[in-house]
Amino acid sequence: MLAAKLLKYFEALKSNLQKRNSRKNVDQSEPNTGMPTNRNRDRLEQSLGLIPLPNTFLEPTPDLDRYGGIKLGWVQGVLIPCLLNIWGVMLFLRIAWIVAQAGIGFTLVIIFISGVVCVITTLSLSAICTNGQLKGGGIYFLVSRSLGAELGASVGLIFAFANSVAASMNTIGFCESFNDLLKSHGVKIIDNAENDTRIIGSIALLVMCIICAIGMDWETKAQNFLIVTIVAAIFNYIIGALMGPATVHEKVQGFVGISKETAKQNWGPDFRTSEGEDHHFITIFAIYFPSMTGVQSGANICGDLRDPAAAIPKGTLFALAISITSYLIMAVLSGTGALRDASGEIAHVGNSTLLASCKPSCKYGLHNNYEIMQLMALWGPLIYAGCWAATLSTALTNLLSVPRLVQALGTDRIYPGLIFFSKQYGRHGEAYRGYVLVFIISLLFLLIADLNTIAPLITNFYLASYALINFCTFHAAFVKPINWRPGFRYYNLWLSFAGFVMCVIIMMIISWLMALVTTFIFLTLYLIVLYRHPETDWAGSTDAQNYQVTVTKILEMSKRRANTKSFNPQLLILTGPPHEREWLLDMGKIITAVGSFCIMAEIQQEKVNAADRNAKINFGQEWMQLRDARGFYVFLDGYSLEEGLRTLILCSGLGSLAPNIFLIGFMYRWRVCPHAMLTTYYRCISLAFELGLAVTVLRVSGTYRPPKRQKVNFENPKIDSNTSDNDEQSQILQITANDSDIDTSIKKKDGQESDKETLQLAPDSFVQATVSEQISGAYNVYGAYRPLVFQQGSTLDVWWLYNDGGINVLLPYIIANRGCKHKMMLRIFVLPYPGVKTIDSYNSVKNLFQKFRIEYSHLTVIEDIHVPPQTLTWDMFNSLIENHKSEKVDGVQDPILISGDVLNKLLRKTTKHLRIRELVLQHSFAADLIVMTLPYPRQDTVPAALYLAWLDIISHDLPPTLFVRGSPQTTVLHA
Repeated sequence: MLAAKLLKYFEALKSNLQKRNSRKNVDQSEPNTGMPTNRNRDRLEQSLGLIPLPNTFLEPTPDLDRYGGIKLGWVQGVLIPCLLNIWGVMLFLRIAWIVAQAGIGFTLVIIFISGVVCVITTLSLSAICTNGQLKGGGIYFLVSRSLGAELGASVGLIFAFANSVAASMNTIGFCESFNDLLKSHGVKIIDNAENDTRIIGSIALLVMCIICAIGMDWETKAQNFLIVTIVAAIFNYIIGALMGPATVHEKVQGFVGISKETAKQNWGPDFRTSEGEDHHFITIFAIYFPSMTGVQSGANICGDLRDPAAAIPKGTLFALAISITSYLIMAVLSGTGALRDASGEIAHVGNSTLLASCKPSCKYGLHNNYEIMQLMALWGPLIYAGCWAATLSTALTNLLSVPRLVQALGTDRIYPGLIFFSKQYGRHGEAYRGYVLVFIISLLFLLIADLNTIAPLITNFYLASYALINFCTFHAAFVKPINWRPGFRYYNLWLSFAGFVMCVIIMMIISWLMALVTTFIFLTLYLIVLYRHPETDWAGSTDAQNYQVTVTKILEMSKRRANTKSFNPQLLILTGPPHEREWLLDMGKIITAVGSFCIMAEIQQEKVNAADRNAKINFGQEWMQLRDARGFYVFLDGYSLEEGLRTLILCSGLGSLAPNIFLIGFMYRWRVCPHAMLTTYYRCISLAFELGLAVTVLRVSGTYRPPKRQKVNFENPKIDSNTSDNDEQSQILQITANDSDIDTSIKKKDGQESDKETLQLAPDSFVQATVSEQISGAYNVYGAYRPLVFQQGSTLDVWWLYNDGGINVLLPYIIANRGCKHKMMLRIFVLPYPGVKTIDSYNSVKNLFQKFRIEYSHLTVIEDIHVPPQTLTWDMFNSLIENHKSEKVDGVQDPILISGDVLNKLLRKTTKHLRIRELVLQHSFAADLIVMTLPYPRQDTVPAALYLAWLDIISHDLPPTLFVRGSPQTTVLHA
């Protein structure tokens, strides 16, 4: 009756498919009348808000849904594949043997536990499936879009391997049954044993792979025939068992008919040694459990379903109900209708004690005859057909799912080795290369030719996969991201968690060693993806959890009082266009290598539209990612430099995760730039101090050459009192361009001067060109950038001139010991304390550094700081300020220019700075990096030109120099 109904359903389904295809052809042949098609009408209605947009939480795996393949309903796409997968090798070959070993009672327990695990997993799987659109990729797609690429790829690959081995296991089951049939007729190929299994199995495996590779329509036709055969065989067995033995030969071989006495004898366990292994409850469970691992069959081909969200829950739950019921019925009938041992002697008929007297060498009975179901069936040959259909259908389903899963992994470029298998062939995008792979893997395990050996092997892999599916649902339901809105409501997060725990416990009980191996393989695959960090934007529940944890931690940190022990350098870097001030980003990377972050900011006075702004932000962020910088890029338009900087300082960051150090490049062209620009630059430094930030100014001379770098024959630009270190061109924002650290006046080896044209990245170029192309263009135009790199043995000189809370010592320590690949030699230069002997100053500083645990290679106290500067130094200084001298107008001092009165008032400071220059030249000219205390900008007494002249004269012709000064409120060193 059931078979007739199924055939009738298949005919109706085929008719509907034909009608749909014919209607589709008619629609395609209609002329263009200017009216919107159904698809265009849907899009128009969606854009107008007339119908809801689809949930796009689970984005499709690229290129797997482009081919107009055959779409299946819930019966043919989920119910039948699940039944075919669950009704596998155990149904006719091992369920009676399991009853013999475990007894009826424990067999029911085994089926119940397996059913509970599968039902819970199905509920979890249904919740995931109904949380968005599903495309090709099966379990991998579901887990990766829900929990992340790392977990999805790991569990997906493990699941693919388990399915490949399961295909070989079911093929071995087919071969066992086929060998028994040949043996009963006195036919053999080699030995009616392992060798025949290998030969027959290899041929069967190849034929099934070809059937799967031909396409879904052929595989579906094969499924229709197989399901009818299995159902007929099941009813054939049930009817035969209920009718009882028909001949004496059946009785003496153990089939005595259903009776209370037989049920009582077979109720308890009778664990024995079989094929060299001592069996117990756990080993029997491990052998049985793979027979229940078909719940994922619908999800494996979710890309071929018409409505996956509705089909998978309905079809899988119905399949579980039908299959569990069938296993229970067949187990009970086997235990109540057949003896565990039978001699086969006609003289023993009617006496169960004599029948079992042949133990342990009996040939018949539940323990000894894997084909006893054929004996109990109404018609034995139909059991052969059902066994073959069950084993081959399960193998067919497994073989069909693996190539699609591997294809999805390759398409998403998760593992480089699987990209080769992502190629699609034909109109339906078949994964022919994947079929070759699964054939090879299955063939290798087929050569083992022992079903009881392979079954426990794959149990751990299936349990691991089910554990991850349950954990996915639990994690998503527990974290509750906004996009977690499953249409399937009959799930519970704690039930999913219980399923996860059950799977893990069962794995450990079955074999702790195999559980550890499975865990190790999973962690290895997980770490590979974590290390490669593929570019995905699937927004899994792990991303939602990271977001929630991040917000919570930021709020917690904001409630804590600031402490010097928890100080971390958090930089605000005023770079302008990110590609124009590479050295600033280099220094930011070095300082933030301790685990902090930087904000790279560009301020533009002109307003831009939203598209150009987004393009600039994307370009800047990708630039930082390409340079492995720890931080963020911020673009601010419609503000002057000073207003924009104030806005950034006040608004950047969250709570305690706000910038505390301001990094800006030295203004190389301060002598020739407009006075307004000079004033703005000076005010920016002062503004940072006013708002409580430490300030750092980086100067990298045009003569800088990184140590031990590849030789490049560049001609250094001539430096005199009328030229700057860098002949920088005007950029979008001229003020920040004047502090650019890229040298554009360097000549090439052939004597031809490089192009001095300014690199202009128009808004269109941000959209049209890739970041790597724009970066290449930047280097081609400038051709002079040489990154700040410090090798083994590089020297960092620290000139600690003023007490600034310790940041002038902390930053050099970070750079020398934590920021670079190799540690640098740290040399400390300090000025003597006023009125204190040099040796006392030395000991005091030494004790201070020991207290702060700052290691250094050399400590020097400068004794001759009060020696007057040389005349040449004064001449150089006077040439620097020559164009910025003025006189007071009506007794008012110009805030930019330098008057004679100001020079006289600040003569002592000027003299000190000139002397410091001479000392730095004397002691640190060969250093690789210099860190020096930044003079404090006092706008009310020190004009902008004089302040810049001090910085210029100190750092001119020196190695890369970083001026550092903490804010008056900042103390960062602690004991």
